[in-house]
This record gives sequence, structure tokens and C-alpha cells, in this order.
Amino acid sequence: GAERYFTRWYKPDVKGRPCEDFCVLQHSNRRICVITLAEAHPLLQSGKTIKNINYQISANCSRLQNKVSGKSKRTCLFLFQMQGAQFLTELAPLCRISSSDGEEYTIYSCIRGRLIEVNENILSNPALLQEKPSTEGYIAVVLPKFEESKSITQGLLTQKEYEEVLMKRRSSAS
Repeated sequence: GAERYFTRWYKPDVKGRPCEDFCVLQHSNRRICVITLAEAHPLLQSGKTIKNINYQISANCSRLQNKVSGKSKRTCLFLFQMQGAQFLTELAPLCRISSSDGEEYTIYSCIRGRLIEVNENILSNPALLQEKPSTEGYIAVVLPKFEESKSITQGLLTQKEYEEVLMKRRSSAS
């Protein structure tokens, strides 16, 4: 379903951190977006094991406390009223992930909008992030403002542009 109904957009080297790339899956309705790890993210490379996922961003902010209420919240396609949803900027942290080698990665929203939900399933089964990053291993679902829904992809790369970034990385590494 992800390939059929979603367009992939990429944000490479977020906050200047090499290879910390994210993918935004934008639904064909142009509003709902799913935040995932991009294929080249260090957590998806062989040999990495996820030790911990933490949605507690600061002492006063937990993404797990995000409680959305409103009309048709389950379908997410016809959200007219959303109360309680946390507002995110492009560089808003969604969670922090620790790997067994001691590295910690902050996962960012990459787009502006309201946090609809975080994927609590990855807390009990972190391997989903690595095994199925574009489906069951997603990080969060974000709904951009209606008036911004057409412009949210500004600053993001298409699949082809992202593949060019990956090719440049490979050639500079050799």
C-alpha cells in the first residue's frame, strides 16, 4: 500500500549530521504524512541493533502524551477538528533512538504540522524500525495545515534526487 498511495520525499543530513536521512511518505490526498527512516539512515545499516526508543523529548514534552480528539480521527483523511494534537516544526524532535553501539539518534519531523500519532508498536518491538521502516516501523503520522499541504515538500528531495545524493556519497567515500 505504501508504494501505491504514498509519494516518497527525503530530507538528507538533517541538522548537518551526515547520513541521518529521513523519509516523508505523503499520502495521495496531499495531507497526511508518515515519517520514517530513509534507507541510508545509520540505524538501517547492517550491524546496528536498536536498544531503546524514547518519545520523551524533554522534561515537559512527551510525544506519547499527544492525544488527538476530533471528527473522524481514526481515518485521518477527514480531520476537521483536532484538539490536543501537538504542533511540530520541521526540526521538532519526535523521538530519540539509542543503538547497542552507544550511538543516539534524534528523529525529526521534517515537516510542519500537527502530530496525529506516534507508533507505540516500535517501543515493544524496535526491530520493526529496521525490518519494515516504510510500513509497520514508521515513527509518526503528521498532518500539515490545509493551506500548507501543497508547500510541505519544499526543501525535500524526490526519490530521484535522493538517489543522486546517495551516489555522490558513495563516490566520495571511494
